[in-house]
Amino acid sequence: MLWTLIKILVFVAVVVALEYAITIIAGSGENLTVIFGGYEVTLGPLQAVVAALLLFVAVWIVMRLVGLLVALLRFIAGDKTAFTRWFYRYREKRGNQLLSEGMLALASGDSKLALRKAQKADGKLANEEAAVLLAAQAAEQMGDNAMAMESYKKLLSNDKTRFVAIRGLMRQKLGEGDEATARKLAENALKLQPAHSETADQLFLMQTHEKDWSGARATLGLKRKYHTAPKDLAKRRDGLLALCQSYDLRRAGKLEDARKAALDAARELPNFAPAVVEGAKAQVEMGSGAKAAQLIRTAWAAEPHPSLAAAYAAIDPQETPEKRLKRFGDLVKKDPQHPEARMLMAELNIAAEHFPEARRTLGDLVETDPTARVMTLMAAIERGEGGSDTAVKAWLAKAVTAPRGNAWVCEVEGAVYAEWQPVCDVCGSFDTLSWKPAPASEVMPEVSAGMLPLIVGALEDKGPAASPEEAETVEGSAEESTVKA
Repeated sequence: MLWTLIKILVFVAVVVALEYAITIIAGSGENLTVIFGGYEVTLGPLQAVVAALLLFVAVWIVMRLVGLLVALLRFIAGDKTAFTRWFYRYREKRGNQLLSEGMLALASGDSKLALRKAQKADGKLANEEAAVLLAAQAAEQMGDNAMAMESYKKLLSNDKTRFVAIRGLMRQKLGEGDEATARKLAENALKLQPAHSETADQLFLMQTHEKDWSGARATLGLKRKYHTAPKDLAKRRDGLLALCQSYDLRRAGKLEDARKAALDAARELPNFAPAVVEGAKAQVEMGSGAKAAQLIRTAWAAEPHPSLAAAYAAIDPQETPEKRLKRFGDLVKKDPQHPEARMLMAELNIAAEHFPEARRTLGDLVETDPTARVMTLMAAIERGEGGSDTAVKAWLAKAVTAPRGNAWVCEVEGAVYAEWQPVCDVCGSFDTLSWKPAPASEVMPEVSAGMLPLIVGALEDKGPAASPEEAETVEGSAEESTVKA
């Protein structure tokens, strides 16, 4: 508003000044005589001013024409002139227009049109890398990997586009199934931009596929450093990677390092059964059974799991069934009605030959949660109490068709596993397995089915001898339980 007012005032001042000057010149009364080429011309004051202005305009026009002629000659000679600058500006404007049209075509899914626009824009832009990148992405969308890789390689020489080029080449290598090369490219990309979350995620996934747990922990450390991962997720994954390291180190015979990694995992994941089991095993090996028991009790209180019970039993493998029953009472006392606690105590009562108590402990699980494990326990109880072969086989037959109970199920693909593992074999994702009811068509996890041959063997001398058909059924169920979905 103020600037507009100033411009108006300046315009009025100029008009007033011109009017004042013209009035002074017109009132002077003096004439101007011009003699040129034998001609004499007399001009009044106002006429002289107009003539001077016309002469100035004429000289300016002549000078511009001369400049235009000189520029034309320089343009023909190849020098930079206004002509060339205009020509370059026009080409760049046209190139930007083509680039915009190509980007719109790429976003709409018309990769062929986007590629044509990119090829036409190439050479018309001051920043030609933009056209090359558009061509690379269009070729990638079309599935022309050769053209895409050739385009991305052109971008490697420019510092500003090297990161984009490396990521593009990484995607191409992943598409070809060459994870080894893709992983090296991802590592180079992260050196250029260590805070790039998507590249770190892709590198992390490839490292887990190759079971490079140390490398994966380093990549996760970058994400934690640059705050590109939620704290809870980063903590959980660090614990899982420590658990995987513990497994590998134990297999390699590096027991001390394995125990350290296991304790790290248990500390990061105090409620995750596989991590707690490894941590408890490490504590037992170091002669600290009380700490192992505390680890297991904490995890059991959060989520009961059969592997925790097995680890709790391993703290004192030589104890009698009666002592074990008493010790396990402390484990399940927080929630003794939990189905896992009831099945566990039923198993322990069977081992102690307290068959009526085992039946009482199971209670109504046969109706409310009729899993294969419950049916198998009922078969063992029936046999221990001296039931008929027919009754035992009836329970075993129900076990074959009953729901399988909880197992490690992939949240992405639904694949079922008897034991926890870090990466799903079907979808290749890391940390997607959770402990929950398995689909009805899947097999019983081996942790819960592993009691079947033990119970049957322990009761061989206590009840009626099993018929050949019953023995075959029991053996078949035990074999089936070890199959992984």
